[in-house]
Amino acid sequence: MTQRSPKATAERNRTLDLASALVRGAVAAGLGLGSLTVLVMVVWISSPYPDSGPGGALRAAAGVWLLAHGAGLVRPDTLSGVPAPVSMVPLLLVLGPVWLAHRAARDAAEPEEGRPRPSRAGAFCAVTAGYLLVVAGAAACARGGSLRPDPDTLVFPVALVVAGAAAAGVWTAAGRPFGPLPSWSPLVLQEAVARTLFRDRAEAVCRSAAVGVTVLLGGGALLVAVALGRNAEAAQDAFLGLAGDWSGRFAVLLLAASLVPNAALWGAAYGLGPGFSLGTGATATPLGLDGTPAVPHFPLLAAVPDQGPGSLLNGAALAVPVAAALAVAWFTARRAAPTDAPRAQAWSTRETVRVTLLAALGCAAGTALLTAVAGGPLGTGALREFGPVWWLAGPAALAWTAGIGVPAVLLLRLWRLRIPGWAWRRDVPEADEPPATATAAMTVAAVQAETGEKAEAEAVIGRRRRWWAPWRGRGGASGAAGDAASGGTGAPAASSVPAPGTAPDAASGALVGAIGSGAGRGDAGFEPYDFLPTDPWHEKDFREARWASLKRGSGGLMADFPADADFPADAADPVGPAAPAAPAGPAGPADFADPADSAADRPAPDPDRPGPTP
Repeated sequence: MTQRSPKATAERNRTLDLASALVRGAVAAGLGLGSLTVLVMVVWISSPYPDSGPGGALRAAAGVWLLAHGAGLVRPDTLSGVPAPVSMVPLLLVLGPVWLAHRAARDAAEPEEGRPRPSRAGAFCAVTAGYLLVVAGAAACARGGSLRPDPDTLVFPVALVVAGAAAAGVWTAAGRPFGPLPSWSPLVLQEAVARTLFRDRAEAVCRSAAVGVTVLLGGGALLVAVALGRNAEAAQDAFLGLAGDWSGRFAVLLLAASLVPNAALWGAAYGLGPGFSLGTGATATPLGLDGTPAVPHFPLLAAVPDQGPGSLLNGAALAVPVAAALAVAWFTARRAAPTDAPRAQAWSTRETVRVTLLAALGCAAGTALLTAVAGGPLGTGALREFGPVWWLAGPAALAWTAGIGVPAVLLLRLWRLRIPGWAWRRDVPEADEPPATATAAMTVAAVQAETGEKAEAEAVIGRRRRWWAPWRGRGGASGAAGDAASGGTGAPAASSVPAPGTAPDAASGALVGAIGSGAGRGDAGFEPYDFLPTDPWHEKDFREARWASLKRGSGGLMADFPADADFPADAADPVGPAAPAAPAGPAGPADFADPADSAADRPAPDPDRPGPTP
């Protein structure tokens, strides 16, 4: 037996993955077609007077399934004998096929246990091809039915809808990455997408635009519900007049339910201002209904306003785009000035306006796309124009969201930057501040908040008290008073000379200690620099070492250090008496030859007194 090479095994696995993806696409299409066929057959079976046999019901189901993908249908049997187009897509039926294609592509692109990840491009092409094979079979089946598909619409938009859903599924399986772009795309775009800042702003734009479209849809649905409530009697008469038996009424109810998203988009277009067409010579807007509408007898069309000029209640529909613009501004302001981030991370005014304008543009594009599929011709006469006009609804949405959203987002940004608890936050360090500096800044801010002093700390050592700034020197005065009360001398010169090499460490340690004990500038006995270990600097051994160093540098011009020269300990040490020094021998040059020896022989400091920081 010959063993397969690794290359042949990889090719075989790749072929199996593509075949599995092709089957997944075909199964997804079959599930959607089968579920809709079952529903149509149930209605056909329950109908007491069916117009055709089971073959006609199956062809009608295939035609309706193709209509759910955006395909145009043609009714050949009309009273005038002229075939009539049916291009209004029930948007609720679109959700099923799109979700099935999306899930098939996502499952095909996800790696399975024990097998490598399949190619994304291969999974996309295989799923799309398998789905379109079923589409072609359904189109061939519905060719001789009462609802025949238009061949020109099978490529656009049917194939485009399937490819878009499959691409979204592959993108979801990859983790929804925003980039990188293909190698053939412009280099400027590739560099822009590679930046994290660009991706964050693009995410904010998409989120705000989606929120704007959602608010428009919700507002449109609310307008339709209110109008149907006012005209409930007319809607009931239309519902009961279309069918006399329960099976027919069930079919009318299913059709009306599938057209509810379309009605919401009609209401959104009405609130935006352009309104919608009710035939070639009638248009309904908040200003009124002009012309003679050609309205079929259908329950949802009972919400159409009456003829004549509009009333104040009709003008209230303009609140829908205002709410959408405010929603876009609010979600943009939340990203522009988040309350849980430092103030330095807030967006600039120009950047906030730019993101808002792009979100308004995205909202307008989504509104135009949805209104384009929410309507369509229902005949060749007056009903060839029926529904919202997308090229008017899109610019109207842009004007509303940009005109109201930009001033609103600037006001919201200003308000979020000024509210208490955000504008002067002390608990969040600045973005460009190192951790150590940020910790020290928060510590100083906490001390100043307790004492009620100003935000900027000032050094008060060696500065005279002025009449225009009486708080300066307050700490030194209180420190001297505290020392005097304890029996020590309040000489400030003793604490103003730092020990060599120990000042920074000692200062940082003392600052943390002072804060931990709740000390402040206003406390008695507090001196800004009394924590520096200055005792060894004034001891006799250190003075002798400094004298010997100066003598060597002078070339012998200086005299020897006097052996009997001693300074009182309390003059140099305000804390307490100095530690007893070691007995000094006879004075001579040999005794002060090496300062290191003198420093090494100095006595150990008293444990009760402050010492040098290690």
